[in-house]
Amino acid sequence: MWTKRLFWLLSLGLIIWPLGCKWGREATRGQSPSARPEIVETLRENLELDRHPSDGGGRAWLEGGSGDPSTAVTAGHPGRWSLVFETGPLGIAEGGWIFFQAPPFWHWSTPQPFDPEQPGFTLVSTEAEGVELAPATIDQQLMAIEIRGRALEPGEQVRIVYGAGPTGALADRYAEHRSRFWVAVDGNGDGIRRAVADPLWVDVLGGAAARLVLTLPSTARPGESVELTIAVLDRFGNLSKEFTGEVALTGPATELDLPSTVEFAAEDEGTRRIEITFVEEGIYRIQAEGADGLDAASNPLMVAAGLDRILWGDIHGHSNLSDGSGTPEDYFRYARDVAALDVVSLTDHDHWGMEPLAIHPDVWEGIKEQAELFNQPEKFVTLLGYEWTNWIHGHRHVLFFEDQAELFDSTDPDYDTPDKLWAALRGREVLTVAHHSAGGPIATNWNYLPDPELEPVTEIVSVHGSSEALDSPAVIYSPVPGNFVRDVLDSGVRFGFIGSGDGHDGHPGLAHLNGPSGGLAAILSDGLTREEILAAIRSRRVYATNGPRILLRVSLGELGMGSVLEAGPHAPDRLRVFVAAPEPLERLDLIRSGAVVVTVPGDGQRTFSWQSQLQDLRPGEYIYVRAVQIDGGAAWSSPIFLE
Repeated sequence: MWTKRLFWLLSLGLIIWPLGCKWGREATRGQSPSARPEIVETLRENLELDRHPSDGGGRAWLEGGSGDPSTAVTAGHPGRWSLVFETGPLGIAEGGWIFFQAPPFWHWSTPQPFDPEQPGFTLVSTEAEGVELAPATIDQQLMAIEIRGRALEPGEQVRIVYGAGPTGALADRYAEHRSRFWVAVDGNGDGIRRAVADPLWVDVLGGAAARLVLTLPSTARPGESVELTIAVLDRFGNLSKEFTGEVALTGPATELDLPSTVEFAAEDEGTRRIEITFVEEGIYRIQAEGADGLDAASNPLMVAAGLDRILWGDIHGHSNLSDGSGTPEDYFRYARDVAALDVVSLTDHDHWGMEPLAIHPDVWEGIKEQAELFNQPEKFVTLLGYEWTNWIHGHRHVLFFEDQAELFDSTDPDYDTPDKLWAALRGREVLTVAHHSAGGPIATNWNYLPDPELEPVTEIVSVHGSSEALDSPAVIYSPVPGNFVRDVLDSGVRFGFIGSGDGHDGHPGLAHLNGPSGGLAAILSDGLTREEILAAIRSRRVYATNGPRILLRVSLGELGMGSVLEAGPHAPDRLRVFVAAPEPLERLDLIRSGAVVVTVPGDGQRTFSWQSQLQDLRPGEYIYVRAVQIDGGAAWSSPIFLE
């Protein structure tokens, strides 16, 4: 099914299924255990297609106009849209095709011409005498319209009414600007098509308020002022911009300069920030309550002198420029104003989506521009990035910590293995991160061992689930035994753990709201600049969660997460763990060199301390801690390694 969707959605080219696989196994390093070479072949073939001059000819428009408020729709609600296509100067031959593509990512109704009572019913018509239109649904969100009877002459029109029945057509669940409809033309009927140049798009708006999200920083020093972010969201996690009214706040018994209520006006568009100063040391949580059952609690904040600062990042996610929702501006704004992240990266695919970055450099330049516009050192850091979407060896995202960034296409024979990618990147302020490495949609080929300079961490968890180990909470789908991160650690590789969303809903930092798993990177860095964040990640001063902002401290003696220490009679052996979780804890697991060696019940506590004397630490071992909430939320410390 993935191959079929790739074929229809990405190429806007062939109307055949991909040919048989021609890709041979490499003699020494093989492939991912779930490699999809047929996808690579399809992508490469599409680049070489010889399109007829009539392909993509003509113009199209949306009645009411792209971006007009009359064409906007509330997320998850039905709508009706009328599109007009006008044939270009070369016409469309009898046996040629017009294609109507509803936004393919992710929840729009599929256009169908058969049942007026069902969502997505689509009427096609023309006033051109002698022309017959034969519409058919050929894949999800995609309709093909064959031209019969005679050719469509230049200037003749075809009307497409999407959502023509009483149930309309359902819009995506996720709010976004510029959700795009596509019209494509195969002018001579040879099975190759091209998109019409005119952009047709509508805005998808957030719905009614259904939940609150309160976000505090995880650490502060006594007397330091911090910001509490209050976001009002709809049932799909979109910002509910129309919300107005009061939200009541309560805190701990300790005296705080906390307002008892916060008033939301229309101009606030569903989000407010409140400055609070915490004078005394301790663990703090803020409660909020609004009308119609809205209530929430913040993540825990630890106030203490001398704390390492925790920065929260989501450094892997997608916009509607590849296979996600929202524009790059939408993405960065949600990360900053709604999820209250410190660090974010938009990593759209190099060669995946309707207009892949690798063959549309203007799209790549637009992402660069937005990343720079939103970057504010010491306040909010953006990292320019993209996903090296390799269907032979596994996917990696590439993160730039400098202004200059070049995209190396995973289908280009010069950059189509991890070694070639790393060679192209070496010497730059850049990192790569393998993700969903133990399973679907494609597992990592670990025969290419992570480059210690360019790949010091791995994404252990995301919306796809956990790649840590089979005994992990919410294991990744289609897992490959022996391909988990813990298996790689057992082979002697050293890397730290991060999580990130890999979200496609336009909600960086909150991807877990729409599924059983998400991902966040906790970065231990006092400074909030690209340079300081890079230094922390390279030193493995990081940990991972599957969405909740769990505060986790792990040390062996005086050494923290990601450290390397020399084993021997004088090596520290006192392990100390501290957890402050948003929800009650189920357990704490200690993993030592491939196995869970201790499980400590959490007893429903949200703040938890534990220590243990480790015996017989040997060179080559590693240890890390996994904290699991009753609701499945989890955090993983980066390993501490012994040599």
